[in-house]
Amino acid sequence: MDRSSHAFLSEETTQNVSSIFKALADPTRLRILYLLSQEECSVSHISEVLSLSQSAISHQLSFLRNLRLVKYRRSANTMYYSCDDEHVISLLTQAIEHAECDQRGGEHA
Repeated sequence: MDRSSHAFLSEETTQNVSSIFKALADPTRLRILYLLSQEECSVSHISEVLSLSQSAISHQLSFLRNLRLVKYRRSANTMYYSCDDEHVISLLTQAIEHAECDQRGGEHA
């Protein structure tokens, strides 16, 4: 095999992709990202919608913020979160469509 005829991922790219998939591998983070893909939300709203403590939501948002998958803006004393990476939302949407297609026993596009 000729190594020069193959493309290889850099260590940095490999680590970044691994971190994104790690973020998407957690059910709570998936639910948060999916909600934020639909609307900008405060921690209290996310907590209410997902029936989780504000502390748990804040912890997960911090993880997602460190990966630059979500961003926030401050309005008075409230932080509003939204998605910060449309590529990751596209991956999430495709994975959801794939899972839902499998649940229905349908064909993949």
